[in-house]
Amino acid sequence: MALWRAYQRALANHPWKVQVLTAGSLMGLGDIISQQLVEKRGLRGHQARRTLIMVSLGCGFVDYPDALITNYYLWPAVQLANFYLVPLHYRLAVVQCVAVVWNSYLSWKAHRL
Repeated sequence: MALWRAYQRALANHPWKVQVLTAGSLMGLGDIISQQLVEKRGLRGHQARRTLIMVSLGCGFVDYPDALITNYYLWPAVQLANFYLVPLHYRLAVVQCVAVVWNSYLSWKAHRL
């Protein structure tokens, strides 16, 4: 409980920093779980560079709230239409096509001056 209270205090005092670190940590944890439990690499086979890349991605992409808001406008509508209107065997193609557009938007958003 003390750890949780410390986290809440830090979040209240430094919300931006804590959210960035939390996102990066969770991305890193996900990669560790993937390498150790799913891929069964063991400690000697663990790719630390890969984990650091995931941490960096988690820390880097949490700082775009307007991209997150845009995400909430786009993806629920795409998925509703996809599940109700698109035949099963075309659903993946629809998501992949929209993902190309979405990734282009994220790239533009991340690199505009």
